[in-house]
Amino acid sequence: MDIVNFLRAQWDRALAVAIALAAAVSLLLGYRGVSGTPHVAVQLPYIVSAGMFGIFLLTIAATLWVSADLRDEWRELRKLRVRLDTIENPEARPVRTHRAETTGPGSNGRAAAEVRS
Repeated sequence: MDIVNFLRAQWDRALAVAIALAAAVSLLLGYRGVSGTPHVAVQLPYIVSAGMFGIFLLTIAATLWVSADLRDEWRELRKLRVRLDTIENPEARPVRTHRAETTGPGSNGRAAAEVRS
C-alpha cells in the first residue's frame, strides 16, 4: 500500500501523530527555555506558553486517536450486524450499512429497522 492511500485511509491517526510530534517539540522548546534560567519569574512565560500549548496539543492528539479507534469499532460492529442479518434471512437483499442508520434531514427520523425493509 502506498503512503498516499494509507494517509487517506488513516487520516485521523496520521493527524494525531503529527499533532503529538508538534506537542513534543513545543514541550522540548519550553523545557529548553526554562532550564536556561534559575529565576522563576523568567521561567513562567515558558511554562505558560510552551507547556500549556504542548499539553493542549497532546489532548487533541489523544482525542483524535481515540476517535479513530471508536470509528474502527463501529465499523466492525456494522460488519457483524450485516453478517447476522444475512444468517437470519439469507434471501433478503443486502442491508445498506453506512447511510441507513443515520438520522438526518433526508431520513425524516426513521430508525434503521424501517430503512431495511
